[in-house]
Amino acid sequence: MPSTCLLPISLIALIVLSFGSQPLMAQHLDMEQTREFEKRQDSLAGSSYKIVFAEEPEDRFRSDSLFIRTLVRALKRPYSFYFPFDSIQTISKLYAPDSSFRIFTWQLKRDEFTYFQRGAIQINTPDGSLKLFGLHDVSSFINNPLDSVRTPNNWIGAIYYRIILKTWQGKKYYTLLGYDDNSASSTKKWMEVLRFNERGEPLFGGPFFSFREDSVKDKNPPSDRFNIEYKKEATTTFNYNPEMDMIVYDQLMPENNEPDKKDTYIPNGEYEGFRWKGGQWVHVDKVFTLQLKDGQFPQEQKILNDAGKPDEQKLLEQSEKNKQRGAKPDSTAPVKKAGTGLMDYIPPSP
Repeated sequence: MPSTCLLPISLIALIVLSFGSQPLMAQHLDMEQTREFEKRQDSLAGSSYKIVFAEEPEDRFRSDSLFIRTLVRALKRPYSFYFPFDSIQTISKLYAPDSSFRIFTWQLKRDEFTYFQRGAIQINTPDGSLKLFGLHDVSSFINNPLDSVRTPNNWIGAIYYRIILKTWQGKKYYTLLGYDDNSASSTKKWMEVLRFNERGEPLFGGPFFSFREDSVKDKNPPSDRFNIEYKKEATTTFNYNPEMDMIVYDQLMPENNEPDKKDTYIPNGEYEGFRWKGGQWVHVDKVFTLQLKDGQFPQEQKILNDAGKPDEQKLLEQSEKNKQRGAKPDSTAPVKKAGTGLMDYIPPSP
C-alpha cells in the first residue's frame, strides 16, 4: 500500500473509541431489517476504505461522494439509528452517552498539505424517521477558528473520538474531542462543546472555557473552543479520564525556543487539563498536583496486546517515554496491513 495513503498512527484511536454507548438494536430492528442494513453496510465499507487508501486523489474524492450518497440512502430506512455500521472501520461513529444522537466523522486527504473533514449528526427520533444534519468543514477558509459559535454549515472539522455529557442548570452539554491532520508538518486535537437550540439544531462552541484558576493569569485568551497543535511526529495525550473526571492533555513546548512555530511543539512531560465547574471547563495548569496514583498515566485509552487486552507494561513504558521526552515517532507502533481494519491500530495515546 502506498505510504501516501496510510492514516497517521495517532488518528486510529478515535475509531477504537467510537463503539461505546450504543443503543440496543433489538428494540427496533427485526431480522429482515438487520439483513437489509448489513447489505448496505457491505457497500459502504468498500467505498469508505477507498476514501482513505485509494492511491489517486480523484479516486478518494469519488469514493467519498459515493459513500455519502449510499450512507444517506441507508439512513433513510426506518430505525437506522439502531444499526451500528460497525463493519465500516475507516469512519468514526460515536453515540452520545444518552443515545439522543450519533455523529459520523471522517477525513478526506487531497494531498500532503490539505485535509478535509466530513461529518453528519443523526438524531434519535421516536418514530424511527431520519433527522440528519450534514457537517460542512470551513476550517481551510477562515483565519480564526477559535472565536465563534458555529452551525453545521460552517463547522470546524475534526474526527471525533470522544463525547462527554455534562449538565448545567437542567441543560445538556456534549463535549467533543477530535483529531485533525491539519497539515504536512503539524497535527491538531480539538475540544469544543456541542449543544442543541430550542429548535433542536446543533450549535458548536461557546463560552465554556475558563482559565480563571491558572497560576499564570491571561496566558490563554477567551475562546469558544480549544485546541493543541504540535509537531507531526510527536505523540500526545488528549482525552477524558473518568476516574479523575477531567480532560487531560500533554503540556507542549517548542523544540527550538520558537513559540510561533506550532509545528515544532512537543510534549514536555507535564500535563494540563480541564474540569467541569459551574457550566464551564475550568483549566487546570498542573495536573500532577492532583496526586496521581503510583504508575497511573493520565489517559483513558490503553494500549492493547495481540489478544485485545490492556497491556499495562506498554502503558508504563510509554509513560516513561513521555517523562523522558522523546517526542519521537514510536518505533513500536503497528504497521497497517492491506485488508485489515482500523481496529488493528492501537496508538500509544489517543
